[in-house]
Amino acid sequence: MTAFSLEPEQLAWCEELRALAAERLLPLAGKGEPGRVNRPLVAELGALGLLPRLFTSGALDLCLMRESLARACTEAETALALQGLGAHPVHAHGTEAQRARWLPRVSDGSAVAAFALSEPGAGSDAAALALRAEPDGRSGWRLTGEKCWISNAPEADLYTVFARTTPGAGARGVTAFLVPADRPGLTGTPLDMLSPHPVGALAFDAVPVGADDVLGDVDRGFRVAMGTLNLFRPSVGAFAVGMARAALDATLAHTRARHAFGGPLSDLQTVSHQVAEMALRTEAARLMVYAAATAYDAGAPDVPGRAAMAKLLATETAQYVVDRAVQLHGARALRRGHLLEHLYREVRAPRVYEGASEVQRDIIAKELFRTRDTTGTEAAP
Repeated sequence: MTAFSLEPEQLAWCEELRALAAERLLPLAGKGEPGRVNRPLVAELGALGLLPRLFTSGALDLCLMRESLARACTEAETALALQGLGAHPVHAHGTEAQRARWLPRVSDGSAVAAFALSEPGAGSDAAALALRAEPDGRSGWRLTGEKCWISNAPEADLYTVFARTTPGAGARGVTAFLVPADRPGLTGTPLDMLSPHPVGALAFDAVPVGADDVLGDVDRGFRVAMGTLNLFRPSVGAFAVGMARAALDATLAHTRARHAFGGPLSDLQTVSHQVAEMALRTEAARLMVYAAATAYDAGAPDVPGRAAMAKLLATETAQYVVDRAVQLHGARALRRGHLLEHLYREVRAPRVYEGASEVQRDIIAKELFRTRDTTGTEAAP
């Protein structure tokens, strides 16, 4: 289907991205080690000019990149997204010196970035984080505590770290720091996860940071985190839509070619109706993702609610579509190395990270009631 909101140039670019992913990125992804950062893949994303676009593109372009790459190579999509998530706070809130040191290296793929927000006791409730930033001199702190479920850890070269600078202040007492991986006292361990991407835990043992490491303002780091997530949540939805479309493409090909009960599976109404439902939900999710991204680019006031809706609908849809695709393919889809076996492992995590589905529903409800309280009328994104 042709997206009503996309120009011919955008559609052509999406086709080009899918071709590049299949021809240049997928072979490199296949050589990577599960659970480890694939540095050749990251470097190729830089060589193709995709990483620099993370810092020059709007939300819609970010969604188009993630959706297009995901249809052909989920590993490349995730490597791209993690570079953006980890370094966007530096791009948006960093000093001139911070940007000059790190953004060129992130853009060419020679430095790997990570976004360190979640903790063992503060995942979805990000305002409850407990990593302590204890004063050390006039303009310095020592970071003590843990981070967990951090993508690209412990192999990243730089971390955007959120720590508590004012105890008992909730979201108002959090500061964002840019922490290079070679800081003394910073260690990490990899975690063995369902999906093949690198995820780890970090331990901070009095890690020194100073005023030059602050991203944005002291005690205003929660704004840095939420601003980053508002940009990336629709594009998580785009990642999910890309996986759903890949599963749908595979299902269309399989049900046409596979014969049973006297004809192709696609002739069976019970099969064709399932395929129709898969397509319907995927298209609805795609349009909501594009709408949320367009709202972000336009500076609309309802971005948090739209971003939450887009992520929620798209990730839940992708889970449904991939599951249906597996069911229609049968046992062959569960064999190691099959596209759907890969997607089945990939599709589960986006419903949890960057705010679980339950958190997205909470955001949506709060935004609806907040808007009604402000205007006195019903509000719909």
